[in-house]
Amino acid sequence: MTATTGNVAVSGAAAGYRRGATLSLMTEIRRQLSRRRTQYALGFMVLLPVILLIAFQFGGPSSASATRGVSLVDLATSGGPNFAAFVFYASATFLLVVVVALFCGDTVAGEASWGSLRYLLAAPVPRARLLLQKLVVGFLSTAVAVVLLLVSAVIGGTLVYGWHPLETPTGAQIGAGQSMLLLLAAAAFILVHLLMVGSLGFLLSVRTDQPLLAVGGAVMLYIISNILDLVPALENIRPVLPTAYNLAWLGLFASPVQLDDMAKGAISALLYSTVFLALAWRSFQRKDIVS
Repeated sequence: MTATTGNVAVSGAAAGYRRGATLSLMTEIRRQLSRRRTQYALGFMVLLPVILLIAFQFGGPSSASATRGVSLVDLATSGGPNFAAFVFYASATFLLVVVVALFCGDTVAGEASWGSLRYLLAAPVPRARLLLQKLVVGFLSTAVAVVLLLVSAVIGGTLVYGWHPLETPTGAQIGAGQSMLLLLAAAAFILVHLLMVGSLGFLLSVRTDQPLLAVGGAVMLYIISNILDLVPALENIRPVLPTAYNLAWLGLFASPVQLDDMAKGAISALLYSTVFLALAWRSFQRKDIVS
């Protein structure tokens, strides 16, 4: 038993202080949800399918040609599942990247820019616990955003276009029930891929006290990787680029289903995430918090 003198223990900690009770997960979740940027980001996830539905209603018929073939865009109005697949296709490579970079890149840098980071650490909140809670809430917020996007797209598409089997670009039809399983699998892969972006944003967040730099840096590096992926001369290094498998989930809607690229993409994203998070932890543990 630790002896105490007044309100301070012999070990130097205040009487009753417990490291594991500082900055609880629910406290951080409430702080996240109270921020306008979180509310706007999640609200836009619900609104985006509505905007796309309005655009389709006012737009003309599809102009697919025999040479170009049929794509998810051409099949978007075939039913609720098809519309949801198109919404993922339209948002996975940029919009959701910005969202996860916002949730994970702003989290620590935002505290530093407000001047509250040093007060949290003086509470005292252990540095590892602070990072863990903020990282968990950042990824949870991203998962909620993806789920809201999927639910809004399925409901909106079904109300407007009906609940029909999902048509693939190859001409196959997948029952509506099975298509929902495929959409959930696509959402799961997209979330795993976004772990890499969020981890990069988190690394930049602990390295700077400017949230815009952390968020914008993660998005910019993702865009650069996408550009390099398009350069034919870099074909040999393409498999190791972070964005090489960002659309591998489209293999779920091929006939037969193609899962090889999804497996490679998941492994790549997890490896990059592990490296980025390890660097973030190492950097923050040694960082002198003066802002």
